[in-house]
Amino acid sequence: MNIQLLNKIAKVGLNQLGDAYKVGEDIANPDGIMVRSAVMHDMEFGPELKAIARAGAGVNNIPLDRCSQQGIVVFNTPGANANGVKELAVCALLLAARNIIGGIEWAKSLAGTADVAKQVEKGKSKFAGTELKGKTLGVIGLGAIGGMIANTAIALGMNVIGCDPFLSVEGAWNLDHNIHRAATYDEIFEKSDYITLHVPATKDTKNMICTENIAKMKDGAKIINLSRADLVNAAELKAALAEGKISAYVTDFPTEDILDGVNVVAIPHLGASTEESEDNCAVMAAKELDDYLANGNITNSVNFPNLTMPRSGNARICVLHANIPAIITKITAALADEGLNIENMTSKSKGDNAYTVVDVANAPSADAVARIAAGDGIYKVRAI
Repeated sequence: MNIQLLNKIAKVGLNQLGDAYKVGEDIANPDGIMVRSAVMHDMEFGPELKAIARAGAGVNNIPLDRCSQQGIVVFNTPGANANGVKELAVCALLLAARNIIGGIEWAKSLAGTADVAKQVEKGKSKFAGTELKGKTLGVIGLGAIGGMIANTAIALGMNVIGCDPFLSVEGAWNLDHNIHRAATYDEIFEKSDYITLHVPATKDTKNMICTENIAKMKDGAKIINLSRADLVNAAELKAALAEGKISAYVTDFPTEDILDGVNVVAIPHLGASTEESEDNCAVMAAKELDDYLANGNITNSVNFPNLTMPRSGNARICVLHANIPAIITKITAALADEGLNIENMTSKSKGDNAYTVVDVANAPSADAVARIAAGDGIYKVRAI
């Protein structure tokens, strides 16, 4: 099978793909694509394309709706870069608490002047800051990254409150018991000295940092955004910074409309830019892609349900389809008409999309596969 690379992918990840794959940038008609930051919205996808693996968490560079309609499974790598982002978040908290960057730039400006040590002692007071210990950190989003930051902040002596309406049971188990659960985002806004954002950019979270919500915050609150630029209304935040309502904004997503804001620290998207994060993401993405292409198993898909089933028959039929009634009946009817015995079957749904995997005793004919594929609501069918 053919795997096309749209970005440089760490070799340790590509090594997870065996001899059954031809891998490279100049691959025509790929069965799978591995990508990091390349924008894919204008790409045309051939009928051979079965999956896209994003070596990272965000998938805003991939046309998810179009992929779903064409039966292309999109994977991401949640948690693979979490430690790298967590460490940058600790750095961001310190940069927000103390004017370290301003102090460094001022110290560099003293080059070539007399009595530098004396000038440093005399001028350092204008860069004084505050300590993190004893301050309250509000964490919006307690997934793989937000949860790690919350736990680390507890270790730093901070009071931590977190809010995540979609917190999983597994995520909850990994949280320090000293973290206070906020019932609403408003509680975060009202009680926090520092607020850090760890949610995806959706229609519900876009511009969540706005005049209305800033008004609920403490005077002098500090905001950390290592998630997405769209979470913040730049014009309204800049106004709050100019007034002193917000005393610092540290972001890993600089945009032209925020760079000239007062007390803005703009980091050039370095959250996952560590050797370890890139390796971890590449390995996870490659394993997800291989397991799907070879076995039809789905893990960490953003547009189709996770479904993993041990192989039990001599052939496996994988059907990506709309989440509508009677499709499974039509699949099994097509197999019964061919006299194929079903050894095992699992079907799961995720929103408007669903996935059905059927293990059968013998390989289905091309006619049987075509009959299933012709049904209403069927996106893609393949036999392995």
